[in-house]
Amino acid sequence: VPDLSGSLYVPEMRTLLVADLHLEKASNIARRGLHLPPYDTRASLMQLERTIASCAASRVIFLGDSFHDDEAIARIQPDDLETLKRLSERVETIWITGNHDPNPPPEAGGRIVSEVSLGPVVLRHEPTIVGEGQFQIAGHLHPAASVSQRGRQIRCKCFVGNSRQLIMPAFGSFTGSLGVSAEPFQ
Repeated sequence: VPDLSGSLYVPEMRTLLVADLHLEKASNIARRGLHLPPYDTRASLMQLERTIASCAASRVIFLGDSFHDDEAIARIQPDDLETLKRLSERVETIWITGNHDPNPPPEAGGRIVSEVSLGPVVLRHEPTIVGEGQFQIAGHLHPAASVSQRGRQIRCKCFVGNSRQLIMPAFGSFTGSLGVSAEPFQ
């Protein structure tokens, strides 16, 4: 069941899937001299807590790039780290590794893996070409679509899929997006 937050809920498994949080992205950019408000992590975690509560998930699987870089854990505010720890104590938490976080911090709690299977569906960070009879759910590409109506255009994150695969939107509050007509989606 897709949610407007960009998460995906699997009711029969009480599992919430979340892709591309990119926690501490703003602090990473700020290190390089472009000062941004440091609230992206807190906003993403607040949205995550609301989403978990609304569906009563007992397990959360993060599909990679949960942390913007391997040093994010050193920059995260203590209250935000405590929120992550509480989350991983309340619900089973699985972190799939991503290209931005090949070594998710164990301090956040939960289990770290390279991919997970939910029945016949493989969950991973980067989508791969799947063959007949194979199924996957991935993140990484941050899909978004634009719609024009009456001279106005809106652009929003979205899910992209076919009968064998689904690409999830980025969940994080400060993530970019890639238009669904871009080459990687072909």
